[in-house]
Amino acid sequence: MTINRIIAGIFLLGALAAPAFADDIIDAMDAARKAYQSGDLTNAKQSLDLASQLIGQKNAEVFATLLPNALPGWKADKASTQALGMAGFGASMASRTYQNAKGDSVEVQITGDSAMVAQIAAFFSNPALAGAMGKLVRVGSQRAIQDNDGNVKMVIANKFMVSVEGSADAAAKLAYAQAIDVAKLSKL
Repeated sequence: MTINRIIAGIFLLGALAAPAFADDIIDAMDAARKAYQSGDLTNAKQSLDLASQLIGQKNAEVFATLLPNALPGWKADKASTQALGMAGFGASMASRTYQNAKGDSVEVQITGDSAMVAQIAAFFSNPALAGAMGKLVRVGSQRAIQDNDGNVKMVIANKFMVSVEGSADAAAKLAYAQAIDVAKLSKL
């Protein structure tokens, strides 16, 4: 056998075996279905909770890709992600911290998969209530609130909370808020 045939055989075996490696989320949902069908409600729930947590982790990874790059004169840390499952009403989050040469910092955080975001969205949709929480500002076509410390908060598509905070001045925080791709986030 020539080396080319051996390599071709390895690739063929790999291609045939690929469908055998199922997605972790699908595996957890299948385990839940099987446990439910056999009357094992405890394991069914645990498997569904696992699937939910894994989905939250995937969502957080997607949120991380939507965090802005460092603006000119700033450096960005690596994005971090977290999925809280049902703790605290559940949430998937991604955040990144940015620093400039003066030592100022800005942290941008995107949170989703949380019932709390829908509740907060009610405050943001009412201009009188939102105005009581800070100054109303526009971030693209999005309404946001900038508090007395210059921190910016906005709710996107009633599903995602974006928070921009840190020691930097209000203008820097607003610039980072405006660097978020709100259109892509709203399509998730």
